[in-house]
Amino acid sequence: MDLSDLRIFAAVVHEGGITRAAEHLNRVQSNVTTRIRQLEDRLDTQLFLRQGKKLVLTPSGHMLLDYAERLLALAEEAEAALQDEKPRGLFRLGSMESTAAVRLPGPLSHYSRKYPEVVLEMRTGNPTQLSTALLNGEIDAALVAEPIAESKFDWIVAFDEEPVIVTSEDYPPIDEDVPDTMLVFEHGCPHRRRLEEWYALRKELPERTVELRSYHAMLGCVLTGMGAALVPKSVISTFPEAKRLRVTPLPHGRDRLRTMMIWPKGVASPKVRALCEVLTNERQSTNQRGDR
Repeated sequence: MDLSDLRIFAAVVHEGGITRAAEHLNRVQSNVTTRIRQLEDRLDTQLFLRQGKKLVLTPSGHMLLDYAERLLALAEEAEAALQDEKPRGLFRLGSMESTAAVRLPGPLSHYSRKYPEVVLEMRTGNPTQLSTALLNGEIDAALVAEPIAESKFDWIVAFDEEPVIVTSEDYPPIDEDVPDTMLVFEHGCPHRRRLEEWYALRKELPERTVELRSYHAMLGCVLTGMGAALVPKSVISTFPEAKRLRVTPLPHGRDRLRTMMIWPKGVASPKVRALCEVLTNERQSTNQRGDR
């Protein structure tokens, strides 16, 4: 059963017969008659009783008419929604945890006020997880650290981050004493990768790697002197004991990491385009102020 069959069936009912339905649909009568018979054969039920020149709906016909009208109305609604450029409906957004916690609250609050008909749904993960979810159609857009697969995604730069190494204030400067323990997220985290590269550049290997699930847990462990972590500098400002941390910048050329908003190549819904605009304006304002 397809929509064209239902449209013909509904037209026969509402126009009061084959002839008027054919005129309304700009079809020949024989075509309308054939399509109704084929529909009855496919459903294995009689939809009309033929009383002379009149067609009267059977109980099955009445039942189908109810479904047909709802399905046709829903199809029209779907077509209208696809043509509507106003952001609305569910927006499934993926983000790295640090970005969701520190960078997104302001822009998403602005977005929600500007587009109240959009329902935001957030998922956090590392860039590998989020890219896979995006390609699988599980989310609509994601905020991930570079690099990205440019052949698969369209993108904009959303935020500029300064990754820094943090240790306890009681810990010796890392230029003098490379930390034995590295505190990180799971594999796939760009900050873990950057910290591993830092160890490699110094031709050192951590004796121990501890995986944690949140930045505040990570900073808490750093505070106890457990080891070193690499986090976006913006995260430190949200930590209550930030003054008790020793912050060490990375070498020049490795001390910047862009966060990109990505979505499937060639597919940008009004909701995605609207968030791009909000994030672009926010970034431009931040750059003009000279903020990090």
